[in-house]
Amino acid sequence: MADAKIFEQSLYPYQRHPDQDAAAPVRHPVIVVGAGPVGLTTAIDLGLQGVPVVVLDDNDRVSTGSRAICFAKRPLEIFDRLGCGQVMVDKGVVWNTGRVFMGERQVYEFNLLPEGGHRRPAFINLQQYHLEQMLLDRLRELQAEGAPIQLRGKSRVSAIGQHDDHATVEIDTPEGSYDLEADWLIACDGAGSPTRKMLGLDFVGRVFEDNFLIADVTMQADFPTERWFWFDPPFNPGQSALLHKQPDGVWRIDLQLGWDIDKEVEKRPENVIPRIRAMLGEDVAFDLEWVSVYTFQCRRMERFRRNRVIFAGDSAHQVSPFGARGANSGIQDADNLCWKLKLVLEGSAPEALLDSYDAERVHGAEENILNSTRSTDFITPKSEISRIFRDAALHLSERHAFARPFVNSGRLSVPCTYDGSALNTSDAMPEAPARSRPGSPCPDAPLADGFLLDRLGGRFTILAVGVEGEAVGMADLLSVPATGEMAERYASGIYLIRPDQHIAARWPAFDADMIRAALSRATGNTP
Repeated sequence: MADAKIFEQSLYPYQRHPDQDAAAPVRHPVIVVGAGPVGLTTAIDLGLQGVPVVVLDDNDRVSTGSRAICFAKRPLEIFDRLGCGQVMVDKGVVWNTGRVFMGERQVYEFNLLPEGGHRRPAFINLQQYHLEQMLLDRLRELQAEGAPIQLRGKSRVSAIGQHDDHATVEIDTPEGSYDLEADWLIACDGAGSPTRKMLGLDFVGRVFEDNFLIADVTMQADFPTERWFWFDPPFNPGQSALLHKQPDGVWRIDLQLGWDIDKEVEKRPENVIPRIRAMLGEDVAFDLEWVSVYTFQCRRMERFRRNRVIFAGDSAHQVSPFGARGANSGIQDADNLCWKLKLVLEGSAPEALLDSYDAERVHGAEENILNSTRSTDFITPKSEISRIFRDAALHLSERHAFARPFVNSGRLSVPCTYDGSALNTSDAMPEAPARSRPGSPCPDAPLADGFLLDRLGGRFTILAVGVEGEAVGMADLLSVPATGEMAERYASGIYLIRPDQHIAARWPAFDADMIRAALSRATGNTP
């Protein structure tokens, strides 16, 4: 690695805080549990909006191993809004193309972003430890600028209490324990979420009877910058395999192992190395960087908000890695939650607005679980008839376009559209492009001075496309011409854009009263 094992460095070491010496527990508006990608994203978003936030983590460094590596276009757009998207794209490996193989034959190729006029690519590959380092750097920048963000390492939450208007937490540190209070507690503490367990909560969903080996290896190879997926390859017969390129000469390899295995035995180098050598060839030199074995899971909590505790990321939902829907979904959780929490804390919206976080992100989780389950069932058929269907689809797709949509090596992460959300106003332009309907994330488009999404986010905006408009209430005005890609992705009209760049309403012409009513609905102020 070029960056010399950053996950071995203490990046936010423990320091005693005056809260530990207070006579009574200190109350904070927001406490975030967990300093992974979702927790750090949440803290940065809240800090940019001036909301004081304390991040607690039992560790003091970034995650070990690559873990999540594929970050999709929509999260990159969110990171742009937070001020750290460009550094991620500069470091990451950019890709749009994927190839699917059956045995040794290519049967399918796809491009995830065939149209132009977007600032960001379909995906970048970037090791999670790099992503976390970049988020920490951005957090430090904001702290230096006066943003009210605290990050406390070696601070493990050991107990949680729920009350009508706050939550309490007991925190263990190298110097003993102390208590804090929070108006709102956000649990971003991962799949094993101690917060969830302390509250006696659990997941509902499926655990699939299959295991996969993850191996990150360093090597010099001439594979293209693409996603390669094999069904029944000669080096892993009867199973599947995946290859991804990462920065710093690191490659991610996923190998299907089957169900009845000993995970600890399979992770031993003497068992991993022959599998990888069979895949890459005897003449390819490589070194193991990180190895893990995982089991497919598609599960979620029944509700993501429990009184004063809100769950985000893997603590709230889990999906199989194929499709890159885990970390990407968690980042969208933070994007959905933070602006709502800010409005509630400042008194501009009722507490009930946070119920829309639960409704919209449960909807997002269900969409991800559905797609992930279908991918899992295609990759690992559970019956002979399912295997026959899969193999027929793969063989036909080599020559016949109609069969290619049936090939499912992981339906890759796309942004969630909140159709049916209580925050949406009925669509007044049903004949306009569906991609810019209420509930949708704003499609990006080039403008004369940059890209559309660079001008949106962090506030409510009235987007006037080719028509006249005015600022109304808390919503600013952005006027753009209805030309080029803007005209293709948005019909001429007025669009009310939420702080998370999702469309709340659209009309063919400006009407201040309609916009006020839509703003009231989008902020939860309309029953």
